[in-house]
Amino acid sequence: MAGRIRDEDIALVRERTSIADIISETVTLKSAGGGNLKGLCPFHDEKTPSFTVAPARNVYFCHGCGAGGDAIKFLMDAEHLTFVESVERLADRANIQLRYVEAGPAPVRPQQGQKQRLVAAHAAAAEFYAGQLGTAGARPAREFLAQRGFDRTAAQTYGCGFAPDAWDLLTRHLRQKGFTGQELVTAGLAREARSGSLIDRFRRRLLWPIKDLTGDVIGFGARKLFDDDGPKYLNTPETPIYKKSHVLYGISQAKREIARQGRAVIVEGYTDVMACHLAGVPTAVATCGTAFGADHISVLRRLLMDTDAVAGEIIFTFDGDAAGQKAALRAFEDDQRFVGRTFIAVSPDNMDPCELRLAKGDLAVRDLVARREPLVDFALRQVLRRYDLDTVDGRVEAMRRAAPLVARLKDREKRPEYVRKLAGDLGMEIEPVQRAVLNAASRQQETGAPRRGNGAGPAPQQRPVPVEPLVDSPQSMVEREALKLALQVPVLAGPMFDALAPEAYLNPVHRVVRSAIAAAGGAAAATSGAVWIERVRDHCGDLAAAALVGELAVEPLRLDTDPDPRYVSITLARLEWGSVTSRIRDLKSKVQRVNPTTDKDEYFALFGELLSLEQHARALREQAMGGL
Repeated sequence: MAGRIRDEDIALVRERTSIADIISETVTLKSAGGGNLKGLCPFHDEKTPSFTVAPARNVYFCHGCGAGGDAIKFLMDAEHLTFVESVERLADRANIQLRYVEAGPAPVRPQQGQKQRLVAAHAAAAEFYAGQLGTAGARPAREFLAQRGFDRTAAQTYGCGFAPDAWDLLTRHLRQKGFTGQELVTAGLAREARSGSLIDRFRRRLLWPIKDLTGDVIGFGARKLFDDDGPKYLNTPETPIYKKSHVLYGISQAKREIARQGRAVIVEGYTDVMACHLAGVPTAVATCGTAFGADHISVLRRLLMDTDAVAGEIIFTFDGDAAGQKAALRAFEDDQRFVGRTFIAVSPDNMDPCELRLAKGDLAVRDLVARREPLVDFALRQVLRRYDLDTVDGRVEAMRRAAPLVARLKDREKRPEYVRKLAGDLGMEIEPVQRAVLNAASRQQETGAPRRGNGAGPAPQQRPVPVEPLVDSPQSMVEREALKLALQVPVLAGPMFDALAPEAYLNPVHRVVRSAIAAAGGAAAATSGAVWIERVRDHCGDLAAAALVGELAVEPLRLDTDPDPRYVSITLARLEWGSVTSRIRDLKSKVQRVNPTTDKDEYFALFGELLSLEQHARALREQAMGGL
């Protein structure tokens, strides 16, 4: 468990931080009278400023989406940082030395100083390499960028640099800045030569700085410029701060748009990320010297808010050649790890986004993403093309190979449609195809195929669909978490919890407990302890609800550290989000049943209400970002 920052140090950070200075780096603020400032909210789209900053109280609040808090909370939401990361950044800005609570015989954060040193070394190296890009020896690097459509401004925007034709120029430069040889080796910036002396890891290469989610440089990707320089690409080796399976190039620039649009575009290289961003696809990211995998998915799910309540989009772009098709089919295997919808975008000319932008312009890159198709459609087509469908043997074998793909679809409601589609593509009757899919689903369930989200295995037989949310459904779990906060830490939950009415709880028993909390005086007026729990229990008019109060009072919260205001905010935003999305589904059903010609007034009234709810859902989604 990570070390906890001392409370007095957090208080000192809040005291010495000017919230107006922090927010003004992101939002243009103007005087709103009474000492307050106002600007456009960075957490939801609006045309009229409703985002208010009160410097005297060091807090902010948006009257449009309800976002609010102090400077720490602002950084957490705006930069997608954890509570500790936000405090550390503000402390560094205010020159405050933080102290951490120790657990056991040794400090909990023994590597904190090392991490800061390694990050500082990378920042200095990035500055050095960027300066070298303008030298005479870096001409091949500049020509490489220019040939791919990137000018000096683009190179500066993405921090492109050049490793000079020297053995230890960077090493000597960083040693002069006070970094030790061991720190440079640990950071992956230098390595030992056969003679025992230290030399630079990168030489005669074009470099891209690789940043983590917070924007810190933690490694480099290096592209060779000369034929005799070994592998085409070299990356920083695994270090205490650089784990290639967790890193996505471009994530620090793309994170806000990924969160705002609910979409991530996965490309294959550094230049593809640059090309997409410059062409108007700001959600593009790429892996760094490794295949796209489970850890990358975890990073994206955090930004996409990838849950059963809301499904984002993950769009893979691959070359149309054999290697690209193989990568796409491998991506379909990972599709089950997402709740959101997965798509693929393949250029008709088998060009990557960088080549496409250079040949046909920015619009062609945007069109490539817009013409995406569901990944399952692409996967099925690639399977069927291997067989001669004009023969009986070819059709049967193709059915056997394609059926498991349909059986693995996590959205069970789509399976019958894909059964029909597959039957049509094969030119077969629907019954044998349906049997093949059911058999494949049964085999997957028997072998323990992973199931999550809407489920990847076959639907259980003779099991009615429950009217209320399941106990372990995402919505029910977040309802339980909110109630636990109100019962266990009511002082922390406070007005934020009380502001959500019982109607936000879809589970009937949870709704009774929420009403009992309100009848007991509300979380804001309570103090934690047995007296508070008994008071809530006494106001439960339902035996099941009273028993649940006792259970929730002792059930651990779903986090490893002490809860903080951010955790309360995320939990309650997710709770309201689930309620709002349920109302949106009901309203969409109503809109579809109303004739817009004969019942024009009713149609537009419902449509206006739907637009308002969808805007509110987007605001809640951004407020809840960061993951539980």
